[in-house]
Amino acid sequence: MSGVLYLIPNTLGEGDAAALTHVLPEPVRAQAQTAALAYYIGENAKTTRAFLKKVGTLRPIQEIEVRELNVNTPPGEIDKLLAPILAGTDAGLVSEAGCLAVADPGALLVRRAHERGVKVVPFVGPSSILLALIASGMNGQSFAFNGYLPVDAAERGKRLRELEQLSCKANQTQIFIETPYRNRAMLDTLVASCAPSTLICVAVDLTLPGETIVTRTAADWKKKTPPDLHKRPAIFLLLAS
Repeated sequence: MSGVLYLIPNTLGEGDAAALTHVLPEPVRAQAQTAALAYYIGENAKTTRAFLKKVGTLRPIQEIEVRELNVNTPPGEIDKLLAPILAGTDAGLVSEAGCLAVADPGALLVRRAHERGVKVVPFVGPSSILLALIASGMNGQSFAFNGYLPVDAAERGKRLRELEQLSCKANQTQIFIETPYRNRAMLDTLVASCAPSTLICVAVDLTLPGETIVTRTAADWKKKTPPDLHKRPAIFLLLAS
């Protein structure tokens, strides 16, 4: 009988044990703490161990096996990561930030687990995408997450105009992210590319002390000084009418 794959979320930013208590529900912390789990999979072994140390695992860190699954993991390695679980070992798949398997390489392991009949148990944690959506005032009944947009300025503007047209046609909120050091360039392109009446939301440092969430029309964004976005994790949303 195979083991269970537990999907264990993380906080959205750096913080101490108090930050974990504030953001992660007690059952999540209890599952990560349990001495029964001796096998973990994360994007980075060092940060995964740091998470386990911070959450206060009851099993000594040196007795826990941590393997890596990230964008550089060859597809053929997925079965090797799953092998201990198929052999009966319960495992924890830990996110670098927020919830698992959304814009996250963990989705590959979860899919393979389902293909092999492994039980998958997700735990509640912070999702920057959903937190930004519910705080934006935009349509929460129809929305799409588009990940990263093109780096090239011209291509980025073209893609934003396509998303704006789709948003207007379907009354659908469009959500996307950017590398933190290009946040201001993204906002500038958004404001320049969208119609004056299009709503634009920028949600920064969600769940962190510096959390800032602002929704304005493109016309209003042009008139007001934007928040400092440099090297801060941000989510961008637009809704056209």
